[in-house]
Amino acid sequence: MGEPTGSSRKAANGEDSIYWDKSKNRFVGAVSLGFTPAGKRQRSKVSGKTKTEVRHKLRELKKELDAGVKSSASYTVAQAVSDWLDKGLKGRGKSSIDTYRTLADTHITPHLGAAKLRELEADDLDDWLEDRATVLATQSLRMVHSILRRSISQGQRRGKVARNVAELVEVPKGRAGRPSKSLTLEQGEAVLRAKAGSWIHAYVVLSLLVGVRPEEARPLTWTHVHIDRQGGGRPHVDVWRSVRRHGDTKTRKSRRSLAMPHQVATVLREYKSRQVAECTAAGGPWMDERLVFPNVDGTLRSALNVRRNFRALLTDAGFPEPHEWTTRELRTSFVSLLSDHGIPIEVIARVVGHSGTNITEKVYRKQLRPVISEGAEAMDDIFGAAPKTVEEQPET
Repeated sequence: MGEPTGSSRKAANGEDSIYWDKSKNRFVGAVSLGFTPAGKRQRSKVSGKTKTEVRHKLRELKKELDAGVKSSASYTVAQAVSDWLDKGLKGRGKSSIDTYRTLADTHITPHLGAAKLRELEADDLDDWLEDRATVLATQSLRMVHSILRRSISQGQRRGKVARNVAELVEVPKGRAGRPSKSLTLEQGEAVLRAKAGSWIHAYVVLSLLVGVRPEEARPLTWTHVHIDRQGGGRPHVDVWRSVRRHGDTKTRKSRRSLAMPHQVATVLREYKSRQVAECTAAGGPWMDERLVFPNVDGTLRSALNVRRNFRALLTDAGFPEPHEWTTRELRTSFVSLLSDHGIPIEVIARVVGHSGTNITEKVYRKQLRPVISEGAEAMDDIFGAAPKTVEEQPET
């Protein structure tokens, strides 16, 4: 296609102009945005196959300018998302920021990043969401849509774009997620025997028989583990912290004290004795503020480290596909085993720290929780209260 013929007129200063660009083989329209403080002219441009198309785009561009939108026509989705990740997450925890960035880098930027934000249409997002729905579960799909929507909203507040096209689409259902699994009684017994004497064995015993969350078990310190009977009460663990942002438990009712089954108390007592002996041998003073399940250097274990050791334990327990299990399913198994044992759901909700209607929980909602012993008593019935002698295994 050659240059169209016809008369042309040089635009006056401050006037819109439309001209033929040979290098692009398209008409280009430009709107003057005035001058920079350094005296350089600022112009915003659009392009199209015909002058009519360019005139339409210029009218839309001028509407945006009148509304206070001053972004470059080349401002892209990738830039908007990057700006939000850099400036829109103040006060968020590092793990949350890492999750947002990974989702954006994987599911937004490669598919929509090059698109000019001003030209993004609802149909484009519908197609993108339908494609992502084949690989993401519904919750993850909603999260990537939320990242895009909030990125564009930030652009609106900063005058980068006039409308938020992400608010015009509905998120479809995503791929069915992997259903949570629960250990059978036989599997539970095998897990409780595996790697006896190791830290991961103690971790599994506590998680399966007490029902603490993975993010509650990792930061647990001996200060909150009461192995010996005090004032005639049962040994118990105070679940008051987690590795969530600010160290809070998941909800207010998650802050609770849970009695330990006898097997848990026995395993933790022996495990602590080994820790104290190792500390003494290393010449360091023992302090109950130490983590219960630390790295060799005393620091907090990562979720990845715990998961890797947990799956190694499952291998020892004879599980054919240990990689299909996560540490969170110890808690799922705890609930399932209690339910199978006939424990009322109201009691289970209290033990695991879920919201419930029990009046006692409401009365104590602003105070330390009373020791809840029903779960411990049930686990003693299920797995037996007799302690088992274990041999120490090397640290991994």
